[in-house]
Amino acid sequence: MAEPFDILATQIRACRVCQPCLPHPCRPVLEGSARSRIRIIGQAPGTRVQASGQPFTDPSGDRLRAWMGVSEAEFYNPHLFAITPMGFCFPGLDAKGGDLPPRRECAPLWHDRVTAALPDVEMTLLVGLHAQRRYLAVPSSASLTATVLRWREFFPQFVALPHPSWRNSGWLKRNPWFENEVLPALRLRIREIITPAL
Repeated sequence: MAEPFDILATQIRACRVCQPCLPHPCRPVLEGSARSRIRIIGQAPGTRVQASGQPFTDPSGDRLRAWMGVSEAEFYNPHLFAITPMGFCFPGLDAKGGDLPPRRECAPLWHDRVTAALPDVEMTLLVGLHAQRRYLAVPSSASLTATVLRWREFFPQFVALPHPSWRNSGWLKRNPWFENEVLPALRLRIREIITPAL
């Protein structure tokens, strides 16, 4: 039997497994409820989210919400959206100032349990390669572009997205099909799912 989401979320927020590997305090970040209808699985919190304790409180969040066609109030409604990144804690920065990959300890420890605790999810957004490689049957060598190009194969159960970071602005310019084809279908399906729940 699945654990209640609120109890599981409390356990995740109290997790300190990665603390010996981090130069800053663990602060696991997630949102949701057992009634969440759409799940968002990104990479890991960044510096701003580490400070705020709320997912996607940064320009990436603004872009993601625009992609989805949802308001901030809708996005943070736990009965609509569960936000459960591959790594729940900020992993730190690399030498160039970019975020390090999610800690490897997180997903094996928590993700299957989180999935079981979200029985009402109708669609899962996989933001970035780390989430896509865990949840989609794609080769580990597949690029993000190759995976997102296959979006119709996974839709509507899963939607493969690039990370909404400003660092991917060049990718968006090189791949106009993403905004022309993927995003309209995504927004329509999100409305179909959340409107009855509002």
